[in-house]
Amino acid sequence: MRFLMRLLAPLLFWVAYGMFRASPGKASRKKHDFVMRLFRFAADNNSRRALSMYGHLLHFRGDGPQNRIQGAIYLKRAAEMGDGKAQYQMGRIYENGYEQVYKPDPAIALAFYRQAASQGHPLAIRRLYDVYTQGGLGEPVDAERSDYWQKRLP
Repeated sequence: MRFLMRLLAPLLFWVAYGMFRASPGKASRKKHDFVMRLFRFAADNNSRRALSMYGHLLHFRGDGPQNRIQGAIYLKRAAEMGDGKAQYQMGRIYENGYEQVYKPDPAIALAFYRQAASQGHPLAIRRLYDVYTQGGLGEPVDAERSDYWQKRLP
């Protein structure tokens, strides 16, 4: 049964995403709750896209610190599965810290930024360019690395 749910999770993510982006009933609380349940089901069954989307919604738009922490947990799982957007967001979370759960850690932030940038995430590339141009995240100014990331800027 678990296998079947994992097979259905990506499909349910796309259904939820389509409903999330659709105009009809956009302000409906019932629709919102249903779509969030679909996102959560897909995320809990390891759909990488659902983990990223649901985590992003919870962390950046959720009510209260508990939802935001839970969102960061989902984002971290998506980042570990290779989602570039989630990797960038985790870099920001570890750079700035959040509550007592995610303390600022420049080394982890830099690692997540590098992972996202290697996948072509434009904001991660920009952040690495800034780090090596101005110094930061425990890294000294490095003209060679700065040029490397500048060539990859969109």
